[in-house]
Amino acid sequence: MANQSTVHIIDDDTAVRESLLALVNMKGLTAKGYSSAESFLSNLQPSDTGCVVCDVRMPGLTGLQLLEKMAERKSTLPVIIITAFADVPTAVRAMQAGAVTFLEKPANDTDLIAAIQQALNLEQAQQALRRQKADVENKLTTLTADEIAVMRKMLEGLPNKRIASDLDIGLRTVELRRSNIMKKMGAGSLAELVRLALLVDFFQADSKGS
Repeated sequence: MANQSTVHIIDDDTAVRESLLALVNMKGLTAKGYSSAESFLSNLQPSDTGCVVCDVRMPGLTGLQLLEKMAERKSTLPVIIITAFADVPTAVRAMQAGAVTFLEKPANDTDLIAAIQQALNLEQAQQALRRQKADVENKLTTLTADEIAVMRKMLEGLPNKRIASDLDIGLRTVELRRSNIMKKMGAGSLAELVRLALLVDFFQADSKGS
């Protein structure tokens, strides 16, 4: 887990909040406490990494409402919901709203730390995926319009001769553009190019533009 990742603990009960902070710190993780969902949201930055541990029933915004607010802000921080008033409908709503785990109070220390570690690992994987997507999108911007046209045909699985015919260009031109596409995208095979295209929804964007 990255050292800069922070476990954001939200609970209006000071004793519970301090206890959770102490537990997380004891495990060598960085933690910040908030007495309300509003306080957390006012400090939430797009660059924040880590995860959130949040109570359900709090004055002001509830834990479930916090999940909705975070979704509106497109925050990808994984959220662990904990509550002393656990019931199936609430658990279902929490999971549907995006919570990664739902735990009953008082949460077992081992279970809570395991849930936090799982959430942090998930968030790191999401970060890696976002970086990879950004890299692919940047590479796509280096392609010319003519290369994009050839790439679309390549992704349809068409052979070079068919691409040349469809685009009314020479076979050698197709081969050169195809080579440039593979180099610029950093793809070693057509299968790899397809994977990169899927990563950034290239097919969906192409269908919208057609």
